[in-house]
Amino acid sequence: MQKFLSIPVAGSTPQLVAVSGIILIEQLNPGGGTNSSITITYGNAAAQDVVTITLGSEQAANDVSVRDRIQESVIDALQLSWHKPSLAVSLLGLVTPAGAAVTVTGIAIA
Repeated sequence: MQKFLSIPVAGSTPQLVAVSGIILIEQLNPGGGTNSSITITYGNAAAQDVVTITLGSEQAANDVSVRDRIQESVIDALQLSWHKPSLAVSLLGLVTPAGAAVTVTGIAIA
């Protein structure tokens, strides 16, 4: 049974992201010491797909709390019964360096 994360997106409805086939989750540091996106890489023998989760604000250097929350949510989703195919990801309690709540502004697959 396929499992999904239901990730809240600012100004939109939550987006479903598949859990099956994930080989890596990482928080990226584009252009230096800040973090502004999470990538989820899927793999199989034929190809790889990458989901990019864009954050509303950059995180402090070496702050991987959003990545950790996504990873914990994947584990939690896999432990759900087959009657519950999705898990809502909560970003509650995660804050930016400025003290604002962490938000997701977009999700894309390539």
